[in-house]
Amino acid sequence: MARGTQHRKRRPQAHARVAAQPAKPKGKRVKHQSWEDQLFFARLRHHAKWVYALLALVFVIGFVIFGVGSGSTGISDALQNFFSSNTSSGSSASSLQKKAEQHPTVAKPWHDLATKLEADGRLDDAIVALKRYTALKPKDQTVLEELASVYQRRATEFQQIYTDAQTRSAILAPTSSFQPVTTSALGKAMASLTNPIQSAVTSQISTLTNTAYTKIIELEGDAVGVYQTLAKLSPDDAVTQLRLAQVAQTAGNVKVAIGAYKRFLKLAPDDPLAASARKVLKQIQAQQKASAATATPVSSHK
Repeated sequence: MARGTQHRKRRPQAHARVAAQPAKPKGKRVKHQSWEDQLFFARLRHHAKWVYALLALVFVIGFVIFGVGSGSTGISDALQNFFSSNTSSGSSASSLQKKAEQHPTVAKPWHDLATKLEADGRLDDAIVALKRYTALKPKDQTVLEELASVYQRRATEFQQIYTDAQTRSAILAPTSSFQPVTTSALGKAMASLTNPIQSAVTSQISTLTNTAYTKIIELEGDAVGVYQTLAKLSPDDAVTQLRLAQVAQTAGNVKVAIGAYKRFLKLAPDDPLAASARKVLKQIQAQQKASAATATPVSSHK
């Protein structure tokens, strides 16, 4: 009985608890600053921004070296353009100017120079180059039309300058219904008062207005002269005659405008623009008659 009792004592009880295992030491956990830091690209953005710059540089170098998407042979074209002073828009104006001056009797370099100058907005210089070209090739009607077009573009720019100057003049010297009569004592007294600053600005605007007006007349007259040359080269071209009539009308050259309109109607009486041309011609002729009637005849003295 004693031995059985001992065995029963050794036998584990059914509901005996298992001895708790010793807890494993906890490792040191990394504390993240925020949930964004757990993402790779967020870490790359915050802690390795230079990687972005390096990747961008690698892509750029790859595009340049291999000429991806440019249709070129890559770095060789880039180096060639660099050392030849060329850009994506072609040769520079200075290099074209030098080339034209080295070959003054060759027409093409002058036209190349004019094209570049027009693209750069240097219309006065472009006119000079186009005149050099047309002097060498006086029958090139395409370039003559280009020259006339540049004349008109420049005249339009001066027209804008003229309009702006007139607007400024009206602002500086406004008219008011409350101003006294200039013949009255108060009006004379106010007229005698001058503002030196306003006077200086008014004088400057007046000079600008006169200069712009003179340039408009000059440039429009030059355009008429070019179209007259074109009309001589193609006397039976109705379009040229109509264009000459319109340019001359804008320039105020009534005589040339009337002659060109008549020539156009004779060449193309059934043209879709013939009806409007007849109407404009009648208006110009009526204005010419009215001007002649109001003109004061000059008396001769013996």
